[in-house]
Amino acid sequence: TCTCDNDKSIVKMDGPATCTKDECSSNPCGAGQDCNDPNNSPSSTGDYTCTCTGTTIKVTGGPATCTNDECTAMPAPCGTGQTCNDPDTAANMLHDFTCTCDNDKSVKKTDGPATCTKDECSTNPCGTGQDCNDPNNSPSSTG
Repeated sequence: TCTCDNDKSIVKMDGPATCTKDECSSNPCGAGQDCNDPNNSPSSTGDYTCTCTGTTIKVTGGPATCTNDECTAMPAPCGTGQTCNDPDTAANMLHDFTCTCDNDKSVKKTDGPATCTKDECSTNPCGTGQDCNDPNNSPSSTG
């Protein structure tokens, strides 16, 4: 009688038992990851993959790092003169970043650049008795 060392329930009476070793059975990847062991032969070790659930982020032979800070993407997701904030950097949390205008914190947009303006007339540069007109109130426009 042949019995597998790692699984005593696998027994064969008339020759070698067909033993398997699923490296994913011990949950080596951890929460939020899917494990796949392509070769369950007892002699095959370290070939399992950990994939962050809902993503293509994957590592062979150990847990993956499942984070995705959308603010670090290139090119930057927010425009010039804006601050980016990604409140949840879990790999499967996408399109939740916010762009906030540096010159007006009340102007924000989620999942894309905010529409920021800069009114150069707001500081009354022309002085008393004169009208000011800023035809281009883009934050990068001066003069």
